[in-house]
Amino acid sequence: MLLAAVLLIARAPAQADSPRPTNLVIVTIDTLRVDRLSFYGYERATSPNLDRLFAAGATFSEARTVEPLTAPALASMVTSTHPHVHGANRNGLRMHQGLASLPKALQAHGFRTVAFVGSWTLRDKLSGLAEHFERYEEVLNRKRWFGLIRSEATAEDLTARSLEWIADHRKRHADRPFMLWVHYVEPHAPYRAQDDYLEQLGLTPGDLSRGDRYDSEIAAADAAVGQLLAGLEAQGLSGRTLVAFAADHGESLGEHDYWGHGRHLYEPTLRIPMSLTLKGRIPARKVDAPALIIDLAPTVLSLLGIEIPSDFRGFDWTDVLAGDAPPTDRVTRYQAHRGAVTSNHDSEMAREKGLLEVGMVHHGRKEIFRIDKGRRQIYDLAGDPLELADRAGPKEYPSEGLLEWLRTIYDGLIAFDDTVNAIDAESVEQLRALGYVD
Repeated sequence: MLLAAVLLIARAPAQADSPRPTNLVIVTIDTLRVDRLSFYGYERATSPNLDRLFAAGATFSEARTVEPLTAPALASMVTSTHPHVHGANRNGLRMHQGLASLPKALQAHGFRTVAFVGSWTLRDKLSGLAEHFERYEEVLNRKRWFGLIRSEATAEDLTARSLEWIADHRKRHADRPFMLWVHYVEPHAPYRAQDDYLEQLGLTPGDLSRGDRYDSEIAAADAAVGQLLAGLEAQGLSGRTLVAFAADHGESLGEHDYWGHGRHLYEPTLRIPMSLTLKGRIPARKVDAPALIIDLAPTVLSLLGIEIPSDFRGFDWTDVLAGDAPPTDRVTRYQAHRGAVTSNHDSEMAREKGLLEVGMVHHGRKEIFRIDKGRRQIYDLAGDPLELADRAGPKEYPSEGLLEWLRTIYDGLIAFDDTVNAIDAESVEQLRALGYVD
C-alpha cells in the first residue's frame, strides 16, 4: 500500500538515499484568497512558485480556516484545536498555557523547532505562541504600515532569516531534523503596490485599484516563497523536507459590502489554499472534500510516523493522500470574533463578549448565525458559491446542530474568561493600523 511506503520513509532507519529523518517546513501567507492564485484558476500570474509547489503534492480544494483572524487561526493550526479551546480567539488574547501542539510533539522526537513571523499580531506578548517553539523570532524590522514604528517584515526579510537559520542548522546540528515555520505578511491591508511584479501581472504603475495592489502583494510573497524553496533545493534538502502550506484566512474584497476579514463567515474570508508536498513521496492529487487548517498538524505527524496527541481535533488525511476516498459526511464548524482587545474595560469578559458569528458546512450547505442581530443565513455553496441567495427563510434561530456548536463555544469561552491584561498602547496603534480596532 502506498501509505505504508510513505510512512516507511519516516519510520525506517537512515539509509543511503535518506541519510537523515524528514524535515518539516510550514509556510503560511497572511490574508491570501484562494481564488486569486493562478493554480486555482485566476487569470493573472500571481503565484508561479506556489503553482509549482501545489502541482508537486496534494492540494485541498475545499480547505477553510476555523476563524478568519490571524492569531486565532494560526494558534489553531499549531494546536489542532478551535479558538474557544486554545483561548486566543481574538488578536491580543494569549493562548492558554500547556497545550499540546505540533512543534512540541516534534521536539519530543528530536526535532529542532523554529518560527520566523513578520506580523505584529503574532508577537508572543500578544499570542503566547513562543511557548511551543525552541526558537520564536519576531522579525519586525520594517516600517511597512504608513511609516509607523517598526511593525512588520517584508517577505524577503523572512526568507533571508529562514535560509540563514537552515544553513546554520546544517553546520551545527546536521544529525537532527528540524521544523521551520515562516509566516509572510503580504498581502494584508493596506495593500501596497509591489512595482517589481506589475509587469508579471500585466499591470502598469499609476491608477491601480485595491484589487490590483492586492494581487501585486501576492506576487511578492510568492517570489519570496520561491526563493525559500530554491534555497532548500540548493542545500539538498528538498527530497527529505515535507512542505506544508496554508493561508491563515482569506480576504473580502467588497463582497457583501465588506472589505477585510474577521467579522463574517462568508467564503472569501474562510476559504484558504492548503497543500502538503514531499518530493517523490506524496502523490500529486487534488482532494475534493472539506478540510480545515487544524488538519495540518495531525496529518503531518502521521506522515512523519509520530503519534498524534489525543487533544488534537483535526482530521488525519494520510490515508486519503495514499489513495483512499475522502470522507463525504464531514461537518466543519467555524467562529468569528471581534478583532482585538485594547483596554481594561474591553478585557473584562473579552472572550465571551467578542463572539460575533458561528457557522457550519455539511454536504455543501452552509449555515451562519449572526449573534447580535439574531440573524440566520443558509447558502447552497455548490449552486451559489458567491453566497448571493440566502435560503434561511423566516426562522430566526439556528438549527439544533449549530445551536449545539454555539453552546460549545460559549462553554469554552466562559471557562477561559477572567480579567485579561490590556495590551500596551504601542500594540493598540499597530492593531488599529491593521484594521483590528473598531
